[in-house]
Amino acid sequence: MGADVHREKAGHAPVTVALVTVSDTRTPETDENGLYLKDLFTSQGHVVGGYAVVKDEPDQVERVLDEMVAIPDVRLVLFNGGTGIAPRDTTYDVIARKLQKTLPGFGEIFRMLSYEQVGAAAMLSRATAGVYRGKLIFSTPGSPKAVRLALEKLIMPELNHLAWEVVRTS
Repeated sequence: MGADVHREKAGHAPVTVALVTVSDTRTPETDENGLYLKDLFTSQGHVVGGYAVVKDEPDQVERVLDEMVAIPDVRLVLFNGGTGIAPRDTTYDVIARKLQKTLPGFGEIFRMLSYEQVGAAAMLSRATAGVYRGKLIFSTPGSPKAVRLALEKLIMPELNHLAWEVVRTS
């Protein structure tokens, strides 16, 4: 069965998502990405079932990941921030060791598209995606341009298809 058939079967039902901003400086009031993401998902008819801003500390990232996947209706958890190579960037490390299935194509295509915007600096991104406890997990860089790129070019066009694939039985 091809992707077009899968997209048709997936339909366009609302998907419940959880959003996490990983930042040592942002707060819910100053979280530009959080505001953008909430608006984007709700304007497309989806539901934001969880939201948090956490420091880039491995224990905090792991705790919020487990909290968000425990929300019954949540099908996708989207992290933004902490994917670089600086010593404080630990989000990727936590998420990568938790993923039970990976979607390497997400990071690969994201970096390819990002290269068009930022050139060779795209290689510094450790954007990743996969499945953990039956939920889709995406992790993007925290820059607003990177978040928009990932959402508009990759995640939103396939959101229902992705959500359907994770729960389908045949």
